[in-house]
Amino acid sequence: MIKKIGTLFLRDLKVNKRDFLAMYIIIFPVLFALGINLLAPSINDTTVNLALIEGENPDQVTYLEDFARVEMFKDVEAVEKRVAKRDNIIGVLPDGDDYYVLQQGNEAEGVVDFAKLLVTFYEQDVQLENTNAEIIELGRTVPPLKKLLVNIAILFTSVLGGMLIALNIVEDKVDRTIRAIHLSPVSRKAYILGKSVIGVLLPIYGTAVLVWITGFNDINVGQMMVIVLVSTILSLLVGLIEGLNNDDVINAAANIKILFLPMAAAIVAVELLGDKWQKFFYWIPFYWAYKGNDAVLAGGATWQQILLYSVIVLGLSSVVYVYLAPKIRKGLE
Repeated sequence: MIKKIGTLFLRDLKVNKRDFLAMYIIIFPVLFALGINLLAPSINDTTVNLALIEGENPDQVTYLEDFARVEMFKDVEAVEKRVAKRDNIIGVLPDGDDYYVLQQGNEAEGVVDFAKLLVTFYEQDVQLENTNAEIIELGRTVPPLKKLLVNIAILFTSVLGGMLIALNIVEDKVDRTIRAIHLSPVSRKAYILGKSVIGVLLPIYGTAVLVWITGFNDINVGQMMVIVLVSTILSLLVGLIEGLNNDDVINAAANIKILFLPMAAAIVAVELLGDKWQKFFYWIPFYWAYKGNDAVLAGGATWQQILLYSVIVLGLSSVVYVYLAPKIRKGLE
């Protein structure tokens, strides 16, 4: 039976290589992760960018790099050209023994003032040791925006796993493979399991890629995988139903998108609504999966907490399975 399941999986993999939509779904986690890195700064990143002349004053560069992002250019003309671009970057250029700040004119006032202060502090040789300010840490070690986007991407990838199953089943219906299984040694159970393999592997692979590329390498991998696996069950069920009940790839993919509505509702509930409204979203499996992912990505999850969320997601998905099982059997007839 395992050999038959593997054969079905390898066939799906081969077919997906020739299908643009399927290939896009497979590489989506990589694209999303790269986009998150571009859009979401680190929690310690500065919003001030400075342009300096390379080799003009290495001590100044070392000093300013502690407080701003510094880019180096070969001469004054190169700095002026860089400052003239649309983004906010301030030039720091020599004027005899002094330095002046070069701006385009549309930069935020706070950015310009901060750049002026940095130049002044360098000229006055002001060091961190000279301040009497006290730094208080609130325990935030993970960028909130990056954590939010990665969590959304993980849930999104689980839904895409169901979509990939639906696309592969529709492909089988077009090729009349489903009818052929009645005359082959492949049982219905083996067929369902074989079709589900790629839908399970995609969220696992997608989560691993998202976590690695975005820099969440110190999380508890075991806890994350438990949440990912149980949150994938609902997507697999819907993927099987839509694949069996549709003869067109576009219709199947469009119907899978229904899962994005409860997923979006769960995210909004956790991130924006107060505690008194949370109980109205307990019925959504994605709600508990999102809370579990959030705790793992923040580095504060306990196994007791993750197992509780997983059991809830598993229980809710089981209710959906009991409802959908007759439709799945009928679709295989």
